[in-house]
Amino acid sequence: MTTQRIMVVSAGLGVPSSSRMLADQVSDALLAELASPDQPVEIDVVELRDHAVDIANNFITGYPAPGLASVIDRLSHADALVVVSPVFSGSYSGLLKSFFDVLDPTALEHMPVLMGATGGSARHALMLEHAMRPLFSYLRAVVVPTSVYASPEDWGSGSDSVRPLEHRIRRAARELAGLLRNSPRTPTLPADQGSLPFQQLLDKVASR
Repeated sequence: MTTQRIMVVSAGLGVPSSSRMLADQVSDALLAELASPDQPVEIDVVELRDHAVDIANNFITGYPAPGLASVIDRLSHADALVVVSPVFSGSYSGLLKSFFDVLDPTALEHMPVLMGATGGSARHALMLEHAMRPLFSYLRAVVVPTSVYASPEDWGSGSDSVRPLEHRIRRAARELAGLLRNSPRTPTLPADQGSLPFQQLLDKVASR
């Protein structure tokens, strides 16, 4: 039985962070969407602020420190990625961009990605489409159609204010789950099972 591994990257800088809050809500929706006794799911949450110095040093030395190297390795073995960034100056954060700059350009190839962002105004929502989506298209990731943006009014105490955000999160989670089921990065055989010998494959076809 293989485990689906989903990495969640939050580029929030504050404590608490609205980006981390949104990342946690998306993670919960994904766990609910992918829940299956036959398919374990592992969520790996990374806060980039914990690795900010290592990311900067990587540009100077050309090598990641052990903590950053572990994050990069886990990302390379992930089946899907959730990325949430605060909006700065009309775009995603420089810390987020720096993290993806130190990755191998092929690290996200064919990887299903769900994008999210938080900002101080609903006017920044299109940042996801105009800035972040092109980044992941360049990295040849497969981005779900629905992106999730949360502004201050989405965190309101009334049910009417939070319901639209919950709907967007659930829709995006369903889309990512659908991509995962058909992703070339997701193993279709258990980890301890290899391909069948050619003759056995022929016998299975002949018996149909």
